[in-house]
Amino acid sequence: MAQVQYYGTGRRKHSVARVRLVPGEGRIIINKREMDDYFGLETLKLIVKQPLALTETVGKYDVIVIAHGGGTSGQAGAIRHGISRALLKADPEFRPSLKRAGFLTRDPRMKERKKYGLKAARRAPQFSKR
Repeated sequence: MAQVQYYGTGRRKHSVARVRLVPGEGRIIINKREMDDYFGLETLKLIVKQPLALTETVGKYDVIVIAHGGGTSGQAGAIRHGISRALLKADPEFRPSLKRAGFLTRDPRMKERKKYGLKAARRAPQFSKR
């Protein structure tokens, strides 16, 4: 007997999160670690739980995530995006509320590239009169 699973891919900055929703008791596992072990900051845990709280599905699904690239904040945003996409496959009626909250929109902001003649993207070498 096959278990129902819903998949969603979330991205933010350089982070990519592959999210799998499985019917369960509400555990969130990121890279084979519990969410409390993976994220130290409470705000990042809150960001990850936002789509589940909005759709009132907190205890209904186990969330299994493989996240890589970027930092912890970017990964939290990518996981939120992935969970939102997976919830949409689970129940299309969640679309208006998720869309209104902005969880289905991919954050387009990226790091600006370094330009030649400069030390960073916009940082010029120190000016000296002599």
